[in-house]
Amino acid sequence: MNDCVFCRIISGEIPSERVYEDDKMIVIRDAAPAAPVHVLLIPKEHTENIVKADPELVKYMLGKVEMLSEKLGVDEKGFRIVINTGDEGGQTVHHLHIHLLGGKMLGWPPC
Repeated sequence: MNDCVFCRIISGEIPSERVYEDDKMIVIRDAAPAAPVHVLLIPKEHTENIVKADPELVKYMLGKVEMLSEKLGVDEKGFRIVINTGDEGGQTVHHLHIHLLGGKMLGWPPC
C-alpha cells in the first residue's frame, strides 16, 4: 500500500473535495485552509517536489492557475501561489503540490 496521502487521494482511497481534474492533475480543497480559498494543485504522477519534477509538468500545472483563479473567484482581487519544498521549506507531504490561496488580504511575511 502506498503511504503517500496525495497518492491515496488521487486513487480515491481517501475522499476529497475535487475542484478540478484532468489526466495530469487534480485540484482539491485544503483540509486545513489558511485562507477562505485554499486549494492544492497535485500532479497525478508521484513527484517528490518541484526540484525533482519535470519542468513541463510544473509549466502545465501553473498554466491552469488563470482558469482556477477565475473559477474560485480570486482572479480580480488577487491570490498567492506557494510551493513548499523540503522539510525546512515547510513541505509536510513529500508529493509536489502547489497551494493557491486567496479570498482575503494575505500578509507578508507569511509566518
